[in-house]
Amino acid sequence: MSIAANLVKDLRDRTGAGMMECKKALVDSSGDIDAAVELLRTRGQAKAEKKAGRIAAEGQILTAVSPKGDVTAIMEVNCETDFVAKDENFQRFARAAADLAAREQPATVEQLMALRLPQEGQSLEEARRDLVAKIGENIGVRRVEYVRPAGTLAGYFHGTRIGVLVDVEGGDIDLGKDLAMHIAASNPRYLSPEEVPETLRANERRILTEQAAGEGKPPEIVAKMVEGRLRKFLNEIALVGQPFVKDPDKTVAKLLKDRGARVHRFVRLEVGEGIEKKSENIAEAVAAMHSQG
Repeated sequence: MSIAANLVKDLRDRTGAGMMECKKALVDSSGDIDAAVELLRTRGQAKAEKKAGRIAAEGQILTAVSPKGDVTAIMEVNCETDFVAKDENFQRFARAAADLAAREQPATVEQLMALRLPQEGQSLEEARRDLVAKIGENIGVRRVEYVRPAGTLAGYFHGTRIGVLVDVEGGDIDLGKDLAMHIAASNPRYLSPEEVPETLRANERRILTEQAAGEGKPPEIVAKMVEGRLRKFLNEIALVGQPFVKDPDKTVAKLLKDRGARVHRFVRLEVGEGIEKKSENIAEAVAAMHSQG
């Protein structure tokens, strides 16, 4: 059947789908635009499910503040390529997700995805699937954390790939910013050595003991070496034990003491952190294409 060009345009404006997809949906729905919308959404869901297994290790970190201003959400939203991370449709979705999280503060990402967007009337998961169908990449909200500061909240963003929030009591605005920048650069895993889980301590102690034993030292010397190296390791992964990036002769603990301040909590998110990215050898890929030809 013949489909009017203005009908195709209307459907495209409503759904953001490609021209050919819109035309086919209108043909399949006998020109009924509402039925075509549902058809496109169904097909979009199928596309989203097909792409769900693909690695999405690009994207952005962003924050949003609750309507009362008492809670800040920090979120990682992923896509497959840096190109899509800069796309305005992806960024609009990421912003809507962060705003929704800050307003409702659901406990899990799954609960967040089930919530409805206030303007669109669809769930965040439905919006995600529509975007996957439109853009052609796997997209997802990976994680979100909430900070309700006991002191003053400071933040720092390194582009859109690293985001830090730090809750500081005492000091001033500049101290908070310096600490946030330090956390972005030094990537501490814990606030203090005391917070490091015993399982991690025990595993590191075992590794250090095996290393020291191989150096041929007496057992009592080995024990002292292990404890010294363990303290060094714990300080390296804990914020307060690290050398302050702007003054490496001073630890963060000393900086805080000098300024009469303390850190209650910090959150650092980095795009793609812990995701194993698929690397492709271009030379091998080109050679493979030639061999197939």
